[in-house]
Amino acid sequence: MGERIYVIAGKNESLVNARCQELLDELLEPPQRMTALLTVDGDEASISDVLDELRTMPFLADKRVVAVRGADDFISKHREILEGYFEKPSTTGILIMTVSTWDARTRLAKRLPTVGTLIEMEQPKRWELPSHLVQHAAERHKVKLDRDAAEMLVELIGEELAQLYNEIDKLVLFARGEKVIRLQHVESLVGRSHVYGAFEVIDAVVCGDAARAVTRLRHMFEEDREAEYSVVGAFAFHVRRMFNAKRLLEKRVSPEVIAKQLRVGYNRNQFFAQLQRISLPQIASFLEELAAIDYATKTGQAHAPVAIEQLVLRLAGVGSPARAAQS
Repeated sequence: MGERIYVIAGKNESLVNARCQELLDELLEPPQRMTALLTVDGDEASISDVLDELRTMPFLADKRVVAVRGADDFISKHREILEGYFEKPSTTGILIMTVSTWDARTRLAKRLPTVGTLIEMEQPKRWELPSHLVQHAAERHKVKLDRDAAEMLVELIGEELAQLYNEIDKLVLFARGEKVIRLQHVESLVGRSHVYGAFEVIDAVVCGDAARAVTRLRHMFEEDREAEYSVVGAFAFHVRRMFNAKRLLEKRVSPEVIAKQLRVGYNRNQFFAQLQRISLPQIASFLEELAAIDYATKTGQAHAPVAIEQLVLRLAGVGSPARAAQS
């Protein structure tokens, strides 16, 4: 008979919703959704409407799908009726419910394995994200996502899986049927403008030119409304590259080898000129400041554009590498 009921459980709402959308894409072709899909919020869902829809014969499709999002209260309110439905689900309807928690001790949970599937969504740790994205691209799009490309996506976009999945969707279209998504694709579509913008801002910072740094930073936000979600990652990507390059330089590794190893493909001379004007402790301090901003913005304690501009003004001011060299 196949799976008739899916429960997608997880604390991260965006992650759960992204998995729900993937499942809907697997179950129904786009033309079928007009007549064979009902999506409702749990706090607005009527149990009678949900069951009627599930039991109605499908039209222009082989199944009907009902997705109840945020169904925790819906399940608690209609538990007994749902228990009856779990005993004898519709043969032509598929029920999907997304929840924040799923109690394994309940009758519904014990019955679910015989009629459906529990999909538990846990946010991968930061270090697990690149591998997770590689697997997602292979399973979802049948393409290979290079590890370096996955790493850069996480650096630029952050740890929000729904946003990362969305970027991979765009990269697949951008790659135009290619079987491998490489670092160059990410740089061209996602990172080029942000990373280069961060490069220019940092160049102004290490020169002690606060006006130029702030002007370029504000242009980044004006050019892309979504920049505030990725600007910290763009700065961290470039500063981390500076940190690694500076360490290698201090070990007397040649700039040519460093550029190849760290993939410094554009403005190479300017990149190494930046490194001559800034010390390793200063770069490390810059990274620590960015990590603090990243945490503050994710926890609602700061707004990225404001926090980054304050940091840029501070670093390009009295504490800038250029001013330190002068003194």
